[in-house]
Amino acid sequence: MLDTASKTEHRQTGGPDGGTVGVGPAIRALRKSRAMTLADLAGTLDRSVGWLSQVERGVAEPAIRDLRRIAAEFSLPLGFFFSNDEAPEAERGWIVRAAARRPLGDGEDGLVEELLSPDLGGSFELIRSVFKPGTRLEEPVTRQTEEAGYLISGTLEIELRGTWFTLTPGDSFRFEGEPTRWRNSGDEEAVVIWAIAPPVY
Repeated sequence: MLDTASKTEHRQTGGPDGGTVGVGPAIRALRKSRAMTLADLAGTLDRSVGWLSQVERGVAEPAIRDLRRIAAEFSLPLGFFFSNDEAPEAERGWIVRAAARRPLGDGEDGLVEELLSPDLGGSFELIRSVFKPGTRLEEPVTRQTEEAGYLISGTLEIELRGTWFTLTPGDSFRFEGEPTRWRNSGDEEAVVIWAIAPPVY
């Protein structure tokens, strides 16, 4: 709320078939816990069996909208896929290493996000959101949250109460419970550090 090179930099290596370790193993474990076949889950997601197989093997990453459907299918919060169980025990709940962050989304829907907070147990969450050039949120969304953000790079437009505001690097914003949507009309990714209270993932 990243291009392939950036995502790869922040994912751990050594996944099945030489892929990277993402959400695939967690999805496979959830599917098998329900005795679902690849075809069963792929049908629920309106995706192909081949695509789901690639996701489970770490060859492909699902878009955030796919993860929302998967989370809903298994009655889980989307934040389940942000978990970082590989962190050293002494650092869990305190520290998030850059190389250990798990990106959600593959850029297909124009958005890739990483949880910067150690977990979702606090009163707010901190997210690194990357908006792909030319993408937009078509319909305004209203959340019962207070949100603030800081634009690191690129250009991002945000609509609040029907007015569009253009943000450039160094600009920041805050709103609470407002209908909002976004668009990146520029030719480079827009990177935002986004604080949301309470956590929505």
